[in-house]
Amino acid sequence: WLAGDDVYIANENERQEYVLNENGIIFVGNARYIEARAWYYGQFQDLLNICLTMLDLSLYYRQDPAMDVSRRGDPKYVGRVISSMINGNDNDNGVLLGKWQGSFHSHENPSRWDGSVVILKKWRQDNYRPVQYGQCWVFAGVMCTVLRCLGIPTRLVSNFNSAHDVDRNLSIDKYYDSSGRSLNIGKDSTWDYHVWNESWFIRPDLGRSYNGWQVLDATPQEQSKG
Repeated sequence: WLAGDDVYIANENERQEYVLNENGIIFVGNARYIEARAWYYGQFQDLLNICLTMLDLSLYYRQDPAMDVSRRGDPKYVGRVISSMINGNDNDNGVLLGKWQGSFHSHENPSRWDGSVVILKKWRQDNYRPVQYGQCWVFAGVMCTVLRCLGIPTRLVSNFNSAHDVDRNLSIDKYYDSSGRSLNIGKDSTWDYHVWNESWFIRPDLGRSYNGWQVLDATPQEQSKG
């Protein structure tokens, strides 16, 4: 609400939606059959200490506590730390472990989650071991909760016919032998849909034209910077 803040949004309706709203809809499915799934963010449900602990458990804090704490007023830095901590794939006490195939019988099937609060409280109850299991919309829903709890306006974005360009050549490559049989040698991947987050803050490091919604994605795919 403060005009001088890095996360200030002038529009009151957007403040109500992207900061204060504890309930939302996550769109999943495919381009021909889009499903609207209810999600309870619950960012005001006694989660602040959990979110602050998340910052303290991060590799950023463990590597340089003084530097980490001094940068917690910077939303782009906090967003990066939280996007790392929402998933537990870096052995950093992250919140959720991802799983996309095989059996879920010994733990929670990702499709059964309908809110962030139970996940975050289970993470704390289990002494900050990753909750099993999450997929893209679960990672995005939980990250939305944490960032709104910390005062950063955040929303979810769903993309249909989604693709991941691993080798960064701006194409999705598929390989076939001379008989037309598919060869399983490409690392690029495609999905029916993908869900990530956008958070609202200014970018003094890039210039005013970059102020506004910034993309953050907590779903683990590959390590940043290698």
